[in-house]
Amino acid sequence: MTALKPGDDFPENVKFPYIPYLPENESVTACGIPQIYDASKEFKQKKVVLVSVPGAFTPTCQNEHVTGYIRLLPELKKKGVDQVVVVAYNDAYVMAAWGKANGVKGDDIIFVSDDGTPFSSSLGWTMGPRTARYAIVVDHGKVVYAEKEPAKGLDVSGAETVMSKL
Repeated sequence: MTALKPGDDFPENVKFPYIPYLPENESVTACGIPQIYDASKEFKQKKVVLVSVPGAFTPTCQNEHVTGYIRLLPELKKKGVDQVVVVAYNDAYVMAAWGKANGVKGDDIIFVSDDGTPFSSSLGWTMGPRTARYAIVVDHGKVVYAEKEPAKGLDVSGAETVMSKL
């Protein structure tokens, strides 16, 4: 596979480990049980923003990137987005803790793992051993926006930019 572009079908067999939010596992130190999020199946039924960051709890990812999506979730929902899926190379436990540390509950925003970067690598969108910073909007299985950050910053993958493309 190569980088996705508008008009492409979202690829088949894309699955990410994740730990869904459950009230009984609300504490950041509660581990939960990893499950598989079948993105290929789910994305056929929804309008989704898949946003990739190089790492959970890292400065730009935490202070600007993910918090932008959390802050703008009501506006994204008004534009028809059903779900925001945050992905990084970290394992499912770290990603779940990151979501909980940011007060994210429910499934409007979920945190999934591209551990070993199989998906990001298939696109050619990695940053060394980590996932690169990118955003992909999928509307019921069709890619409508897909951009990788060419350099540092949030020029193409930040919440405000993605919202302007919806």
